Amino acid sequence: YINWQRNRAMHHDAETVARLTADIAGRRPDHLAITGDLINLGLDAEIETAVAWLESLGDPATVSLVCGNHDAYVPGALGRALAAWQPWVGGDDGETVRGPADYPVLRRRGDISIIGCNSAGATLPFLATGHFRAPQARALAQVLDEEGRQGHCRVVLIHHPPVRGAAAFHKRLIGGSLFRDVIARHGAELILHGHTHRDTVATIEGPGRKVPVVGVPAGGQSAGHRLPAARYNLFNIASGPRGWSIAMQEYGIGADTAPVSLVMKRQLA
Repeated sequence: YINWQRNRAMHHDAETVARLTADIAGRRPDHLAITGDLINLGLDAEIETAVAWLESLGDPATVSLVCGNHDAYVPGALGRALAAWQPWVGGDDGETVRGPADYPVLRRRGDISIIGCNSAGATLPFLATGHFRAPQARALAQVLDEEGRQGHCRVVLIHHPPVRGAAAFHKRLIGGSLFRDVIARHGAELILHGHTHRDTVATIEGPGRKVPVVGVPAGGQSAGHRLPAARYNLFNIASGPRGWSIAMQEYGIGADTAPVSLVMKRQLA
């Protein structure tokens, strides 16, 4: 609560989120991937407000969500959030997602496999760490292998960045080396994360080639502050004779009255 009052409340606002989501809707993407932190303190009222926002995005089948540390800020918050957000966090198997033990989850959309991992959990005060533990690592390896055998483009979602040194020590992903080892052995085509509130493109090792890892600024961050203003990334994914082609376009807000505009283009694969 102190963090919100002294920091985020001055920088985040609903109007910025509305401008960004309206622009996304205008571009008619096939699918939305959200990498966590829909709420701040884990309050029931926040969770319900997030439900209304998620519903405004369209059919839950076209929106995939993984939770962030703020969605699990206090003990019990993650379970309540998952229960309320089930249409967006659940996999194609229809199994109820109750907590970290139920990850990863898998959604197949054509020949693209969207694989949700969980790093969110309640922490001690002044910490914002995430965890990626051995049971989830083993399950992720199996999913990656199966989807890879089918020739699918494997897009992995996780809140905390799995790149070494990408977040401060008290905000790091504990078990990040375990995640990186799974990707190095079993592969993926794209990894998306949140948490840092910065637009970043990095890579981690995969079997035979590097795997792009993309972060995004907060969707409610207004312009003119220390961190980048709200942005989103649009990915164009296509199969070709040399494998999967992934092109990225980054869109963001500028001044408060300026339209959302293209910030950067990049070919990732």
